[in-house]
Amino acid sequence: MVNGVGGLAGGSPNFGFLLAHEPLLVVYGAGAETSVFTDPNGALVKCRQFIEVLTTVMVRRTGIAVAVDNRLGTRIHALSDNGVILRSGADAFHEIRRIGNRAVHEHYADTRAALDSVNKCFQLGLLLHRAITGDRQVITFVPPQPPVDVTGQLREDLERYKRELTEARLILDGKRSRAEAVSEARAKAEAELSRALRERDRLAAQLETLQGTAQQLRSEFDERTPDKVPISRRRLFIEQARAPEPLTEAQARREIDRMLREAGWVVQDLAQLNPLAGTGVAVREFAFARGRSDYALYVDGMLVGVIEAKREGTSLTGVEWQSAGYAAALPKAYAMATWRRDIPLPFRYESTGVETRFTNGLDPDPRSRGVFSFHRPETVAAWMAEADDRPDAPTLRARVRQMPALVETGLRPAQIDAVKGVESSLCRDLPRALVQMATGAGKTFAAVTQTYRLIKHAGAKRVLFLVDRNNLGDQAAAEFRNYTTPDDGRKLSELYNIQRLAGGTVLESTNVVITTIQRLSLALRGEQLPPDDDDQGIDDYVPDRPVDAQYNRQLPPETFDLIVVDECHRSIYGKWRAVLDYFDAPILGLTATPTAQTLGFFDQNIASEYTYEQAVADGVNVDYDVYRIRTKISESGSRIPALDEEGTRTVVPFRDRRTRMQRYEELQEDFTYSGEQIGRSVLAKDQIRLVLKTFRDKVLPEQYGKRTVVPKTLIFAKSDEHADDIVQIVREVFGKGNDFAAKITYKSKDVGDDPKKLLQLFRTSAALRIAVTVDMIATGTDVRPLEIVFFMRGVQSAVYFEQMKGRGARTVDETEFRQVNPDRSARRKDRFLLVDAVGVTDSPLCDARPLERTPSLSLKQLLAKAANLSIDEHEIASLASRLARLDLDMTDADRDEIARVAEGTTLRDIVRRLVDAVDTDELIAVQDTGGDRAVQRRLREAVAPLTANPDLRRRILDIRHDRDTAIDDLSTDELISAEGVDIAKEAVQSFRQFVKEHQDEVIVQQLRHGSGPRLTYAQLQDLADRVKRLPNVYNVDFLWRSYEELGEAPSLGEGEAAVTDLVSLLRRELGVDREVRPFRSIIEERYATWRASQERSGVTFTPEQRWYLDRIVGVIATSVEVTVEDLHGMPFDQRGGAYGFADAFGDRAESILEELNKELTA
Repeated sequence: MVNGVGGLAGGSPNFGFLLAHEPLLVVYGAGAETSVFTDPNGALVKCRQFIEVLTTVMVRRTGIAVAVDNRLGTRIHALSDNGVILRSGADAFHEIRRIGNRAVHEHYADTRAALDSVNKCFQLGLLLHRAITGDRQVITFVPPQPPVDVTGQLREDLERYKRELTEARLILDGKRSRAEAVSEARAKAEAELSRALRERDRLAAQLETLQGTAQQLRSEFDERTPDKVPISRRRLFIEQARAPEPLTEAQARREIDRMLREAGWVVQDLAQLNPLAGTGVAVREFAFARGRSDYALYVDGMLVGVIEAKREGTSLTGVEWQSAGYAAALPKAYAMATWRRDIPLPFRYESTGVETRFTNGLDPDPRSRGVFSFHRPETVAAWMAEADDRPDAPTLRARVRQMPALVETGLRPAQIDAVKGVESSLCRDLPRALVQMATGAGKTFAAVTQTYRLIKHAGAKRVLFLVDRNNLGDQAAAEFRNYTTPDDGRKLSELYNIQRLAGGTVLESTNVVITTIQRLSLALRGEQLPPDDDDQGIDDYVPDRPVDAQYNRQLPPETFDLIVVDECHRSIYGKWRAVLDYFDAPILGLTATPTAQTLGFFDQNIASEYTYEQAVADGVNVDYDVYRIRTKISESGSRIPALDEEGTRTVVPFRDRRTRMQRYEELQEDFTYSGEQIGRSVLAKDQIRLVLKTFRDKVLPEQYGKRTVVPKTLIFAKSDEHADDIVQIVREVFGKGNDFAAKITYKSKDVGDDPKKLLQLFRTSAALRIAVTVDMIATGTDVRPLEIVFFMRGVQSAVYFEQMKGRGARTVDETEFRQVNPDRSARRKDRFLLVDAVGVTDSPLCDARPLERTPSLSLKQLLAKAANLSIDEHEIASLASRLARLDLDMTDADRDEIARVAEGTTLRDIVRRLVDAVDTDELIAVQDTGGDRAVQRRLREAVAPLTANPDLRRRILDIRHDRDTAIDDLSTDELISAEGVDIAKEAVQSFRQFVKEHQDEVIVQQLRHGSGPRLTYAQLQDLADRVKRLPNVYNVDFLWRSYEELGEAPSLGEGEAAVTDLVSLLRRELGVDREVRPFRSIIEERYATWRASQERSGVTFTPEQRWYLDRIVGVIATSVEVTVEDLHGMPFDQRGGAYGFADAFGDRAESILEELNKELTA
């Protein structure tokens, strides 16, 4: 059956390529194209049948939902609404549908309409083909040929299609002249048209014989059950369907002409050459000794560069030699016209009209880079002037390498590392660099320092500083303006102009521009921006689809020399990525919490790294404690019965969220709500009141017992309305007035309050103790005296949670702290308290990266699925995400341990294997060639290293303990618990659970039974490394202190527990010993017993021998064994080391060592 259609496909010039996707499309498409002139009515009917099948195929391929009626118009709307097709595609579908309906019901038969519909069907079928395959070859409509000459508009239509076909076959590259290329293209087009004419009658006859086959194919098609479509496949289909059609070479030339003119160049043919026609002149088909350059570039009358134009899809990096070759073969006649004879034509471009690359031959190590468009001639002229002024460092990239040493005064070590790391990256001409620095460690100050150095010493003209939210622009601007330069002590604002982006333009004199990605996108679109005041509407705007960038003469791509992205995260380089890619400037990212996607965007180029733990250790940040409040309504919600006990209907107040007007309604049925709805669609006043009373009566007395004034507290609410309710109840619970608690959100100004002034008041006022916010103070805003961060809303992003938590991490000097704390007992800030009333600290917060597709599964569950081979592609993607994150967190020792257990395979190798296995393109290819079994085999091979190695899976879980926490849905309506986390108790419980789960390990068996080879220090150190990864267990000393605090171990006084003391704790948990004793005391006791036994046997030791024995005991106490190598070190080397020991004990030397190791560690 399909073989007959296959023959049809072989002869159809416009629809044969659709055979692999759906044979019916070939039948209807070929039927339409062969009957345009003989039966236009039939052609229109077949075009309608064509799109009926095509829309069904597209719906099935994407798995989108369609209304029950499943009519053609409904499917078209569904495809459009879900973004599968653009507006132009939807219009084409509807046009064919409408004319097809006329053909069916009114016997409409217009030849021009039929020809147009066939062309539209070809274009829509091509869209399907590209969506499925990603094919980017130029495929052009071959117009059906009439049996006799036609006239009028129909003839014009055919001529236009013929010109388009000829143009598509035009290849200029490698031809001696354009005329030669045009002649060849015309011949190819004529040949294709002739072939189509010859095939027409044969196809028509073949279609007659396939009528029965077509009916059977349609019946089978209509009965076919669509398969479930993975999200990844749907996204790929839509992405490829929405891609623009590839450009022909002629179209590419026209696009390049347009781009040049848009950038301010005058475009000329060589015959009209006039290098003085403008600042920049681009001359087509310029003759060089080695051939014709597609464009030669003149600036200020001097020859300075070339453009090599290529057909779309050409690898431009592979033709860079061609551009460079023109410079090497510059005719002598043009030598006088060149700007520089030492480096002729330094500014070189390669372009397809879709992709453009640029090489600046004046750079120290010239390297091409992708650019959005051609640089303006004024920009090139400025580069030329700079190069003439600084021949030793003619470009910015060259001058970066010659900057003076960093003045480190006033900079923290982490900031010094950040500036040096970024400059090292810039010297290597890397396009992106990431600075990871803990919240509060001074990222912005480091960026300001970097900006000043680039402007002052490298000649950078302008730097863009992107903030996360517009209100943070104030803070950033203040930091830039108040920066004291290390050279002469002046403020940065006295030397350079700093601008908040407003109005949509960047002043020529501006050196630093501060804005958000949303406002920058609006400016690129040429829209007028509102003033630089806080604008939540713009801040919160998230486009439905990735934004596109268009050339803007007021903001050309070369506007900035460096882009700094503060608090960079997914939203900036996800849907907004085109805005960043528009600019021809290196990108520096600043973040405290990089995700795997962040690292990928910045090409894994981490210029410097400074963790929260390091910041706490250095006194840059303060540490924190967690206090958890649980209530039944918070956890499980509640139910309001429709009838009370007397059978009367319950009356419930409802409030309009916009006007806050309250009305009352009788419930017709029970009103049930969840904990998640509280603060959004439900106000549970008693829940808010109970939480706040618990905060007042338990949290504050337990955590700040001597304090008489509430510490500065920031409460995160779910919504603006929720914040209003919290503020009101806070004042009631604490019996205070308006100046005690305030809402600080973007909407505060709607009621006459200035949120900026309120925020400043919260920083400096002793009266305002509690602020309630939604998002305004969530990121980047400093309130240094803040001591309590209170969550009454959930958080779905680990990055956002870290930023919110970081509001409390700032350090503050004692003077500033006391100014806002009239309480005498509040002397300094040495920590902050995280109060969790919603379970945010219980949740397994994920990084929300694209690979993470099943966040509900824990790492332990994913590894279990890998073990039993029940894991699917989405779970493999999630496993790769988790392991990639784990690899970033691991130490070198962890990586060595994993590699050892995995027989040389690193965790990164495993992650790469998993990611490759779920690559969308590869999975589609495997599915198409081998079906479901081939896909399953590919997935199994990917997880094989984990499936076949239980030890590896256990070690991975040891390194990153499962963080998933089950939520108790059976909590009572009263307060369940409100207490500080008992770290000592949790540490001991973690250790006991660890021992219980590892009963079968060799080291445990050795300690329990005393069997097997003697315990080594390496084994014990390995065990200690694993134990310190347990929740709330930081090291062996902390674990010992926890036992001590619970009264289960003796005090060590001022001393610290050693790794060997882990033996004592293990023996106690295994039931070998009844009590915990320091390992040293056990060894010393056994040594005394051994000495006594030796003396009873008549063995005496000389003072020299006793000196060695006493010190060997010390080695065993700290290292669990003594070896000959130990005798070569201190303190034994004072008396000859191992040789001295051998002299002292003679023939008994070796046996004495063996006996001590055995008797003292038994």
